Amino acid sequence: MLNLRIRGEEVSKQSGEDWTLYHGDCVRVVSALEDESIGLSVFSPPFSNLYIYSDYLEDMGNCATHEEFFAHFSYLIEQLYRVTKLGRLCAVHCNDQTRQKGIEGVCGLYDFPGEIIRQFEAKGWTFHSRVTIWKDPVIEMQRTKNIGLLHKQIKKDSCASRMGRPDYILAFRKNSLNEANYPDPVTHTAEDFPVEQWQQWASPVWMNIRQTHVLQYRDAKDDEDERHICPLQLDVIERCIGLWSNPGDVVLSPFAGIGSEGYMALKMKRQFIGAELKDSYFEVATRNMETAIGERLQGLLPL
Repeated sequence: MLNLRIRGEEVSKQSGEDWTLYHGDCVRVVSALEDESIGLSVFSPPFSNLYIYSDYLEDMGNCATHEEFFAHFSYLIEQLYRVTKLGRLCAVHCNDQTRQKGIEGVCGLYDFPGEIIRQFEAKGWTFHSRVTIWKDPVIEMQRTKNIGLLHKQIKKDSCASRMGRPDYILAFRKNSLNEANYPDPVTHTAEDFPVEQWQQWASPVWMNIRQTHVLQYRDAKDDEDERHICPLQLDVIERCIGLWSNPGDVVLSPFAGIGSEGYMALKMKRQFIGAELKDSYFEVATRNMETAIGERLQGLLPL
């Protein structure tokens, strides 16, 4: 993996067999990667100004408005396009965001996925596919206590009632006008990707994602600035990597967090590059990369 230098200074990193984690701002890290070197990017970005993860100015979660977040995020989208191989994908995990009456004057939803699509298209990406990931509305109600999900609201005024919010995977492709120009397609065989598996994964709604099947994260919590941590489910990552990359490809996560995407990439015999700004996340992600390599050497399955 590369030794990156930004403004003349080498970026702090940890690395091992098939993986490198850079400890720094994702925009600067991705800007220093080589053109068309990434086989797949998969990540969950900060959900605009919903949560604050750290007090770093470079942290995209430190924004006052959605407009401010996307002004920052657009620089990363542009660099992701440059480093992605022609014909390959970027998979973004997201969901609709709630609008709060105390802040915005009304209760409702903000179309966060829609704005992500518009921003990616503006930087040359083609909106390729959307997967809806079913979420249990009872669990959301218990966690958020949102009045729109409470049963008592049905009796009071059901026009204020709403459905639970699913998650989404938005897939974007770096296209060419001539598909013959795609030098490195992702291919499968009927043996490694049976038709029954494809019929399940081709569904626009993934109903069987295990919501609690995530890497352990308690060691990454930071009392001073931690307000939220919710690792992406390993089932989701496994499907994205298995469907949209080849063994040996470099998988990128610009928001590596505690290393969920890297953990699955390494277990599935890919290489991994990640960037993480927050100290405690970076330390846990490093341990998770080492764990993944150890489990891979033991022949343990990804899930």
